[in-house]
Amino acid sequence: MLKEILSKRQIKNVVWVAAGGSNGGNYPGHYFLDHEAKKLQSQMYTSNEFVYATPKYVNKNTFAIIVSMRGTPETCQAAKIAKEKGAVTMALYVDESELTEICDYKIAYESIMFDESDQSKTNAAIGLRLAMEILKETEGFAYYKEAVHAFEILDKIYNKAKKDCLTIAKYWAELNKSEKVISVLASGPSYAAGYIFSICNIMEMLQIVSPTINCCEFFHGPFEILDENTSVFLLISEGRTRPLDERALDFLKKHGGKKVYTLDARDLGILSFDEHIREYFNHLLFAPILNNVYMKGLSIAEGVDYTTRKYMWKEKY
Repeated sequence: MLKEILSKRQIKNVVWVAAGGSNGGNYPGHYFLDHEAKKLQSQMYTSNEFVYATPKYVNKNTFAIIVSMRGTPETCQAAKIAKEKGAVTMALYVDESELTEICDYKIAYESIMFDESDQSKTNAAIGLRLAMEILKETEGFAYYKEAVHAFEILDKIYNKAKKDCLTIAKYWAELNKSEKVISVLASGPSYAAGYIFSICNIMEMLQIVSPTINCCEFFHGPFEILDENTSVFLLISEGRTRPLDERALDFLKKHGGKKVYTLDARDLGILSFDEHIREYFNHLLFAPILNNVYMKGLSIAEGVDYTTRKYMWKEKY
């Protein structure tokens, strides 16, 4: 499919468009292109921003990857605009919807929220693989074979990590079951996993306030609220930005309390991937572990069935 698209168009830029968790799921693909491509430009947009403030560069040389499980209205509108501007449009979806009718191409994915899902077939995984394929076909990608192997072993590594995290996640959940605020820290390739954990898992599903803080920006304001009672969940990624997470960890150890919690990608098995590409797989381990182990564990500790929560504002907005 990609060879067909790229043979017909000279793709100069890739835009990733989605809302909520789907928007966060676009991050691995964007992050990869943003750090590996020399000429090809990549940018992420939340759907409504793309609708109201469409970038002028979007045209026939644009590949628009547009993601929604069931065709969120603003995402469908964004797809229409991308198509009107001449972009090649591809829908990533779970259920057929208006989105799949609008877009030129479509790929179905499996949701991370279901335990039976294959983590190599989620929206984030497919997006990352598309990014790698696009780079391979346009500029070349020296570690493509290593990346393919990583996708092949991803689900096995995830399932082992999920099993290993169950006990420690239960401890974290018990410690935080009465918390009113849980701050999530992350940076670099893991930032969007932290973002999804905050807005989709902790705030939407459990209705607990949860700011997402970049580990670098932590030292430019947010660290002032830290005391021995502050609940902080820190993701430590593997790759070039790991020292940024470790710097935050050092500060948290000195000035935080018992509610400082860390989840390290190394403990999830990321070192099983080739060193040249493992950085780009942080999100693909963190995001489903946070959703399927930590969020669900906190839900049980609270005695709350997140699947039946009343979402106060969805009908209105």
